[in-house]
Amino acid sequence: MSVRECPPFMLDNALQFSHTLLKEILKTGDVVVDATMGNGHDTLFLSQCVGTTGKVYAFDIQESALVLTEKLLSAAQCPPNYQLFLAGHETVAQHLPPDTMLQGAIFNLGYLPQGDKTVVTQGSTTLVALKSLLACLAVGGRIVLVVYWGHPGGETEKEALLDFCQSLPQKIWHVACYNFINQKNQPPFTLCIERRR
Repeated sequence: MSVRECPPFMLDNALQFSHTLLKEILKTGDVVVDATMGNGHDTLFLSQCVGTTGKVYAFDIQESALVLTEKLLSAAQCPPNYQLFLAGHETVAQHLPPDTMLQGAIFNLGYLPQGDKTVVTQGSTTLVALKSLLACLAVGGRIVLVVYWGHPGGETEKEALLDFCQSLPQKIWHVACYNFINQKNQPPFTLCIERRR
């Protein structure tokens, strides 16, 4: 096969790469969190990754997100391996069963696509949620954040996250950032936090 006949290789966008990072480590039976349910696509992805014996806990403050997610999961005939909460992700510690050990979590920060653009994630509550999830993340587990920041307040949240992630001790955590450096209009980027020990 000549070079011209090879199928083109395209870099993943931030959201696609977030799924790649989680798919590498998730297996049947794992416990995971979707911290920003939105339209339900991440919840569906996680449900498929952890299978019938796993568990997905998903959070959103907008009732429309729960309705859309439930509809999507039902249409995909997902097993009853998920629990949806009409609550902010900063309350995650109140909703997870005691001694829960997570293998993964995902955040899509910003606002609900096709939703109310004035309802956005906030750095203060996102950091509360992130700290709660880090406290129960298993060794080898990953928390992935897709950071959309081209909206009012988005840059403040972005800077708070970067400051926090850069302060995590490297003996315990690996933190990576994936972004496109030649795109205009504040392109989203992906942060991945992995527990080393």
